[in-house]
Amino acid sequence: MSDCIFCKIVNKQIPSKIVYEDEKVVAFDDINPKAPIHILVIPKKHIPTIIDCGEEDYAIISHIYKIINKIAKEKGIAERGFRIVTNCNAEAGQTVFHIHFHIFGGRLMHWPPG
Repeated sequence: MSDCIFCKIVNKQIPSKIVYEDEKVVAFDDINPKAPIHILVIPKKHIPTIIDCGEEDYAIISHIYKIINKIAKEKGIAERGFRIVTNCNAEAGQTVFHIHFHIFGGRLMHWPPG
């Protein structure tokens, strides 16, 4: 999608600090971090929200969780704890309509969030 900021990151039209990339996903540092470790993991395929996933997309979502596991271990937050957040639509706080998974770590998380 030509006006999607995350698609532009996938297509290398906007620079980002990529921490992981393969044929299906890209993971990069958030430009406005809310925790010492704040990484976004996105599918390369443009999918606006989790509600827009088709049957063919569930394998990508599973793959994203595999990559989140890998990143958490590499960043040293797997044992201490981390949070994964995916917002769906505006009322939940989604501002970029390309599915993305936030990995927050490196500090104590409070409950309930937001």
